[in-house]
Amino acid sequence: MLYGRDDERAVIDRLLGESRDGRSGLLVLRGEAGIGKTALLEYAAERAEGEGARVLRATGVEYESGMPYAGLHMMLGRHLDGVGALPDPQARALRAALGMGGEGGDRFLVGLAVLTLLADLAEERPLAVLVDDAQWLDGPSAEALLFAGRRLRAERIALLLAAREPGEFRAAGLPELRVTGLDADAATRLLAGRAPELPRHVHHEVLTEAMGNPLALLEFPGTAAGSSAYERIRRSFAAQLAGLPEPSRLFVLLVAADDLGDVGVVTDAAARLGASVADLEPAERAGLLRTTADGRIEVRHPLVRSAAYGDEPLRRRLEAHRALAAAYGERSDGCHWAFHLARSVTGPDEEVARTLEETAEAERNAGGFASVAAMYESAGELSPDRGERGRRLAAAARAAADAGLAERAVELAARAEPELADPVARASLTLIRATLADEQDRTKEAYRLFADTAAAVADADPMTAGYLFFQAASAAANAGDLAAVQGIAERGAGLPNGHHLAALARVFSGQNPLGAAGSADGVAALRELIDGMTHCFGARDRVRAGMWHLMIGDVAGAEEHAARLERRFRDEGAIGLLPSVLMLRSRTLVFLGRHREALTAATEGLRIAADTGQHRIRVYLETVLALLAAIEGDEARCAELTAEALARGVPPSDVHAAAARSVLDLGAGRHEDALRRLAGVVAEPNRMGSISSLPDLVEAAVRSGRPDDGRDAAAWFAEWAAQVRQPWAGAVALRCEALLGPDEKAEDTYTRALELHRESKVPFERARTELLYGEWLRRARRRNDARAVLHAALERFERLGAAPWAERARTELRAAGESLGDAAAPDDLAARLTPQELQVVRMAATGLSNREIGAQLFLSPRTVGYHLYKAYPKLGVASRGELARLPLG
Repeated sequence: MLYGRDDERAVIDRLLGESRDGRSGLLVLRGEAGIGKTALLEYAAERAEGEGARVLRATGVEYESGMPYAGLHMMLGRHLDGVGALPDPQARALRAALGMGGEGGDRFLVGLAVLTLLADLAEERPLAVLVDDAQWLDGPSAEALLFAGRRLRAERIALLLAAREPGEFRAAGLPELRVTGLDADAATRLLAGRAPELPRHVHHEVLTEAMGNPLALLEFPGTAAGSSAYERIRRSFAAQLAGLPEPSRLFVLLVAADDLGDVGVVTDAAARLGASVADLEPAERAGLLRTTADGRIEVRHPLVRSAAYGDEPLRRRLEAHRALAAAYGERSDGCHWAFHLARSVTGPDEEVARTLEETAEAERNAGGFASVAAMYESAGELSPDRGERGRRLAAAARAAADAGLAERAVELAARAEPELADPVARASLTLIRATLADEQDRTKEAYRLFADTAAAVADADPMTAGYLFFQAASAAANAGDLAAVQGIAERGAGLPNGHHLAALARVFSGQNPLGAAGSADGVAALRELIDGMTHCFGARDRVRAGMWHLMIGDVAGAEEHAARLERRFRDEGAIGLLPSVLMLRSRTLVFLGRHREALTAATEGLRIAADTGQHRIRVYLETVLALLAAIEGDEARCAELTAEALARGVPPSDVHAAAARSVLDLGAGRHEDALRRLAGVVAEPNRMGSISSLPDLVEAAVRSGRPDDGRDAAAWFAEWAAQVRQPWAGAVALRCEALLGPDEKAEDTYTRALELHRESKVPFERARTELLYGEWLRRARRRNDARAVLHAALERFERLGAAPWAERARTELRAAGESLGDAAAPDDLAARLTPQELQVVRMAATGLSNREIGAQLFLSPRTVGYHLYKAYPKLGVASRGELARLPLG
């Protein structure tokens, strides 16, 4: 019976009820040790099983928190026959993670595989997934579960995780329930039921000492006072353990030392130490051990584990690990065998270290990089020789990086570096640290690390040095430090990739809006970099090549490049790389006027970036959505989406945020605000996002009555446009010229601009040119000519959903003598759907199954079905067969 937990039970009942009704949910229970989290999980298990749901359970094990995917092993061990039904990339990732063979891949694919496998299990009946002591889950298991939990929607899954408060378990953005102490009435009733014969003064003392902690109330009677509640509870369990026969205590120790609790393994290990199955009974009668429905042995409460393992002599713990290692070795479970083997020795042991390294290499062939990292780490710690210790810790760092465990990789690299004498070996570790610093916007730290390490290995390994110098220059460019870019290029001259370094320096000397000299050289360098990166560099560099396409104004080329990468990353299941390419693609789609697709891509990228902890890309994607909001005139949304980027002040996101707000200002007629904001943007040297803002500055300056403030920007943009030779850029340069030039040349200039616009597909810029030309014609009293041009602008703005700009065109038309009614809302089927619904519907219209769509969009098949169910009535259809006939773009 649970005393005083009506509110908590109601929350759990609601979560389980929603899973029965087809809606998934997640809840984190937070509270101190003994506060009742485990009891609430027991309540959830009983309710779920009583209502016909399937229950999966796992418990974090403090002594095995460094064993990758131990938690998933515990949870999914009985259901791994379903892995074969997963989409191939997910199946390979999960097999590799669990040591079942297969190729390793994007670590987030493991979380998606967990979601799909759980969703498959929930097809037969609702599923409750219960995790106790989540603060002790190994990092990869916790990451996979949280990734899956964030993407729960319609799978009929209830996920409950209990964690200590305070604790290391981070679940930002997920719903939490704080479990606090019992009130006085509930505590009194619980204690009375537990110890009805307790003298009144002792009863009062226990209530006071326990402070509403239920486990303390259950365990305090009969224990000595004068210590913390935690210690007294632990002492109570230790006393119960001490009362068991020696062979029974051995069984409890073995269960406490292991994570899986497999009956066969535990009894085998016990037999090696002289105990038999019959010795289990006293521990079970005392309530210290229990056998679960799926055939595992587990401790009654996590604090039993703490007492059983922590209070045993070291000799007994080492014997237990040796016995467990032998039992796992006979079952060919290399991961668990290696884990227990490492814990069966007390100090450096080269033989064990060598055995762990051999096991790690076998695990590498199966793709389990997280396990490889853990084994190499243990091998390093057990290495007597300093050089071998450094080499093995370095291997652990590289494996952790391959597994996507960036922070772990950095920690291991920092430990390995002092042990290594070889500068080339140390350079590979610095690359890990610098890459993480760059991804976390610590760009100055990053480029210094890259450059200093490159210089240190230049003689021994010129190829590595050249690549490190290139990464240093790229990071310096992101930091807006032109002097550093040039200095790094000079240091790397003559090395492999030195020509790329020189090109990068030329790019940034030529791409400075306030120093136009060298723009031709800069554009040539960009073309050189695009070619080099496309063919010679890794996946992230190929995304960067797409950004270079934008820098030379090749919007269509950037979109095609991004679309190819997106297809590749989806096919490979590279979900961790997808946000960066969606960042690029969504920005190009805005340029091309495909705003609905841009919204869909940016929204998906934003969601994945948030789920995978890629904060820089998340902020950048917010600025893409902010630009869409600005074009549509949604002031509140634009302000919300740009707030973090502007507060952080890290380029290029802050530049794009300021640019988005400037577009909003221009659309609303706040020209002086736009001019003031844009002047700050282009005044900063080497800011990559300032190119597209220069025409906005020119328009803002002219409309503010300060045309001279826009002349430098117009001149630089015109020079850049001449070098990149893109029709849309040439058209916009002519538009700036018409705005600033004398009236007698304006018409010819506008006309030439519109001719160039017809050669490109950048509709928003074309409509803006038409609007400005129409305004000029009206002021010249050529109303008929003005109306024709303004109608074209209005039609384009309305098609783009650019409400404030469309209203400007309508205002001009009225001023030109045309009578206009209110704008009619376009009947756009795609606009009726959320971005994710539109993605799902478009894929379903091509004939893809829910499972195939889920694999592409990193959703469960049931969530795909949910989105289709929501979309059908909005589109006026009843089945997926009707979707192919709809105009969805």
